[in-house]
Amino acid sequence: MNAENTTPLPERRILRRPEVESKTGFKRAHIYNLMKEGRFPKPISLGVRAVGWDSVEIDQWITDRLKERI
Repeated sequence: MNAENTTPLPERRILRRPEVESKTGFKRAHIYNLMKEGRFPKPISLGVRAVGWDSVEIDQWITDRLKERI
C-alpha cells in the first residue's frame, strides 16, 4: 500500500441533537420536517427517549448541500 494514496477516514461518532443543530444551523422542528420529507439523515435510536445521528452521514449531507451551490 502506498502511503501517498491513503486518506484518513473521518471520525465516526454519534451526534446528539444540539450538535446537529449547531452543525446545520437548523432547529429541531426543521430537522424533523426535513426527515419526514426524506431530505435529511434519519436518527439512530439510542434508548427509549434518546436518538443521535451518524456524524459521517451529517457531514456528507452538509457536503452535498454545498455541492448544490456550484
